[in-house]
Amino acid sequence: MHGVRANRLSMVERARMFLGAGYSVLLFDFQAHGESPGKHITFGFLESLDAQAALDLVHKEFPGQPVMAVGTSLGGAAAILADPPLDLDALVLESVYPTVEQATENRMRIYLGPLGPPLAPLLLVQLKPRLGIDPSALRPIDRIGGVRCPVFVLSGLADEHTTPAETRALFARAPEPRQLWMVPGAAHVDLYGFAPEEYRRRVLAFLDARQE
Repeated sequence: MHGVRANRLSMVERARMFLGAGYSVLLFDFQAHGESPGKHITFGFLESLDAQAALDLVHKEFPGQPVMAVGTSLGGAAAILADPPLDLDALVLESVYPTVEQATENRMRIYLGPLGPPLAPLLLVQLKPRLGIDPSALRPIDRIGGVRCPVFVLSGLADEHTTPAETRALFARAPEPRQLWMVPGAAHVDLYGFAPEEYRRRVLAFLDARQE
């Protein structure tokens, strides 16, 4: 599941990796991304319905088979925010924001420096009138404890969009069994593209173990 303002093509290299390891793969565009219709990006709120619909399709086409999901940034948030929790055997979460408040403050700091975070509430107050979403509905850190499968949390140690401290806080709320990989030198980037061999080794080992 791809990140914000991307589409399924951004996940093609991962798909090739999984196919080479013997997995079947489904890629799709979230609403308001790629070839999928939609008026607004909702930071995981409506996108969680897309995640559920994709999972329903996989369970229909491959009944009884183990199903894993990989979500980057927006994709990971969508997976966590799904209600009820997604029926998965394993979940890989990459660079997922813990709360929309923290995500907004971080981005304002990146763009405007120290003057940015105090302006974040001016953006957040627009969520309800513009998108019909209360900020309280965009808090993956409050929902990750309800995930019903093993979780592997990944993020970059140089990520300013989702800081290492925020990733560790999200990981601390994840259910057991869980794993964490903080990628040295990586910012808010494609972690597979940044460290492909290590990503392949760690992620495939995590997923393979879920089938034993």
